[in-house]
Amino acid sequence: MLSVRLICVGKLKETFYRDACAEYEKRLKGYCKTEIVELPEQRLTERPSQAQMDAALAKEADSIRAKIPQGSAVIAMCIEGERQSSEQFAQTLSGWMNGGISHISVLIGGSCGLDEALKRTAQLRLSMSPMTFPHHLARVMVLEQVYRALNIAAGGKYHK
Repeated sequence: MLSVRLICVGKLKETFYRDACAEYEKRLKGYCKTEIVELPEQRLTERPSQAQMDAALAKEADSIRAKIPQGSAVIAMCIEGERQSSEQFAQTLSGWMNGGISHISVLIGGSCGLDEALKRTAQLRLSMSPMTFPHHLARVMVLEQVYRALNIAAGGKYHK
């Protein structure tokens, strides 16, 4: 069975985000094993320099790398990434699974995003939109899109 691990910088505090995530985790049980790993966001000053932000992102990247299972296909969520329709995303996941990939790690950065070097190592840099979303909302959106993609791949009716 496919295993999907979301590696997220930052903790969900708001109940409505936690409830939405829990709903999609429940729905995903029929398609894959889902795990959410929360990592602490590095603290920055009110107006950090670029060097301070880069150092914080590099430190977060080290924590993220430690949580990516060996052999996992990696998706880095980033605004400059590729945009795919739900059908295209379903094809991407299906192609990986048909190619023997059994573990997918989705990386969601904190408020400053993800380290550039980390994004370069991902098999897919994915953008949901050119708009910027709170990283907590992105987690819900990613879970929903993974559910939708796996449902499409299985010939389900959720997408219709």
